Amino acid sequence: MERSGGTSATLRQLRRNAAITKAVRDMWPAVEPARLVYDLLTEKACLAEAADGILTAEEQEALIRPRPRSRKAMTWSTLDLALLDEVAALIERPVKLGHVVVDEAHDLSPMHLRAIARRLAGACTVLGDVAQATSPSAVRDWPTVLTHLDRTGGRIEELTHGYRVPADVLDFAARLCPQIAPELRSPTSFRHSADALHLSETDETVDACGEALSQEGSIGLLAADIPEASRALAERGLDQAARITLVPVSLAKGLEYDTVLVVEPARSVAAEERGLQRLYVALTRAVSALHVLHADPLLAQTAAV
Repeated sequence: MERSGGTSATLRQLRRNAAITKAVRDMWPAVEPARLVYDLLTEKACLAEAADGILTAEEQEALIRPRPRSRKAMTWSTLDLALLDEVAALIERPVKLGHVVVDEAHDLSPMHLRAIARRLAGACTVLGDVAQATSPSAVRDWPTVLTHLDRTGGRIEELTHGYRVPADVLDFAARLCPQIAPELRSPTSFRHSADALHLSETDETVDACGEALSQEGSIGLLAADIPEASRALAERGLDQAARITLVPVSLAKGLEYDTVLVVEPARSVAAEERGLQRLYVALTRAVSALHVLHADPLLAQTAAV
């Protein structure tokens, strides 16, 4: 039969047999990753069965979320997508890639790194700054990153010199590094610019914005309380100034401005678990000048050393 092609014909006949098809589907039902994760995250009974002996009742309660009216209405976070990828990889192996380059890796979770590892056929280049790791689930050091990538023998190369941020500004921000990234050397800058750093014990944010507008370039006002800053600017008619961008400190990552005003840094630090990392990000958004405005006392971590 094999020589005459009978095997292929038999397989075609079996596939067309409804009873056999139904039996196969009953024994090995198709699994859709999105549906599986959706049920796990929105049905307590489903999660309890899967997490029995693995997660405590409190941990399960923290994971469960209100069930939306349909799966299409589900809002997926990047962490959820990493879980979806984990499930999908159990069904079908992902395509392997020859060389993978990853940027902003400091905010990746262990699950994100596992998703990358599954696609590695060869080497990878991973870039990031642990001092800027603001995600609650971010891996906190590079040896751990290599472990989750299954590359424990990988080489860690510290890039400590930069050009974008003036030296005085970067030196000030680097005072936070002993606490937020103690295992790494503090960064330094090749750029030296006169009058780049200004520390003002005042809450006169509007006056500082007016002074910044007298100079050239873009202006970023970074604060924990943007509505308050917006109201203050509106009262002085500066709310329509095209060159001023008001940005919550939590959204400052990846942005840069010629002049940056960081308002009440201690309040930004107090707003979340990784507030010091958020502040470090905010302080390093300046290309030409940084103004730190504070009526509240400055953080001890930013005191001169």
